[in-house]
Amino acid sequence: MGVSSCVSCVYECVCEFVCMCEMKAARRMKGAGGGGNVEDEVTVKTSLIIIIIIIIIIIRISSTGSVEALVNNSRHWATVGRSRGGRRVHRQREKRKGKSVGLRIGTLNVGTMTGKGRELADMMERRKVNILCVQETRWKGSKARSIGAGFKLFYYGVDSKRNGVGVVLKEEFVRNVLEVKRVSDRVMSLKLEIEGVMLNVVSGYAPQVGCELEEKERFWSELDEVMEGIPTGERVVIGADFNGHVGEENTGDEEVMGKFGVKERNLEGQMVVDFAKRMDMAVVNTYFQKREEHRVTYMSGGRSTQVDYILCRRGNLKEISDCKVVVGESVARQHRMVVCRMTLMVCKKKRSKIEIEKKTKWWKLKKEECCEEFRQKLRKALGGQVVLPDDWETTKVIRETGRKCHLEGGKKIRRLGGGMRKFRIVSRGRG
Repeated sequence: MGVSSCVSCVYECVCEFVCMCEMKAARRMKGAGGGGNVEDEVTVKTSLIIIIIIIIIIIRISSTGSVEALVNNSRHWATVGRSRGGRRVHRQREKRKGKSVGLRIGTLNVGTMTGKGRELADMMERRKVNILCVQETRWKGSKARSIGAGFKLFYYGVDSKRNGVGVVLKEEFVRNVLEVKRVSDRVMSLKLEIEGVMLNVVSGYAPQVGCELEEKERFWSELDEVMEGIPTGERVVIGADFNGHVGEENTGDEEVMGKFGVKERNLEGQMVVDFAKRMDMAVVNTYFQKREEHRVTYMSGGRSTQVDYILCRRGNLKEISDCKVVVGESVARQHRMVVCRMTLMVCKKKRSKIEIEKKTKWWKLKKEECCEEFRQKLRKALGGQVVLPDDWETTKVIRETGRKCHLEGGKKIRRLGGGMRKFRIVSRGRG
């Protein structure tokens, strides 16, 4: 049955229903006292309401085209006008919160970048990684090079056989780079501006366990120097191969690490914890409960440990929703990539009022009272001098005296709201 046939049937039912109501009304008028039956009136009203609802449903079906579309649309009817949880309120809440930018930041010890550029770019594209800190690149020089698939590597190294660090950026973030600091072949940093938010990405490669203590202390002093040069209000993400084990035990260190490390802590791992305490950082890897295969970053000769870490400021830890080791990639032979998901909350800047210096109404000196008052105060300010010196100090004294004599204007310029770049002049009186 089509929509038109349904409408005609309902129309006939309505006509019969009206005739029936007229007949019942005539019977009640003939009855004694003209009183009617209450049950009949209730039945009539209920039937009329049902018929009206049927007509509305048929009209909605004719406008949507099918019953399924009507059911799908009816799910949203009640949510549009709600005071809580509706689409309108949800949009208002999102508007108040501001814009958010999602990032996937990782770190990986590649062993060497020779012959791995395209493979690394394909892995980042496949895993949707926007920023990647790489260690042990073994590339000599201080350059920026495209590695394919829209990714660019900023690197620094002094020896083609050891060390070297770098940061790989997706093409859309390359234009946001403000500063590149290449401290040594073990530490470098990039500063990016993403939707008005300053993000500092630091790549580090700590000396191994067998290296001399002097070399280790030099690395930590360089990292401290980089951190001290970053303002407190800016975000910091450190992706590094620290060659140390922070361990599972976090008693006494709960403010800088969680309890989801790997095995026991060693001396190099204690240096990582001390650095986090010193710079108010947090070891992100240890805050998320994962299976052991998603926590182990280094596997070699039957040994599995955790030496690669991502660190951020403790105050920005709430912006990181997940962090784990990516399994199943073969770019690096022994190390695995660690990736964290970070959401930068971009707050809208408040419009500040723009004011200008008040003008001095020198035309008021035409009045004798104002002119005499100004002369007396100016003579007093200049120490009784009759001839005025021609210098800047005298000019400043004249202006100050004019303000004291109430010659300054009463107008101020303010910026209009609503995003309009217009100004209006608000008068505070004629003076």
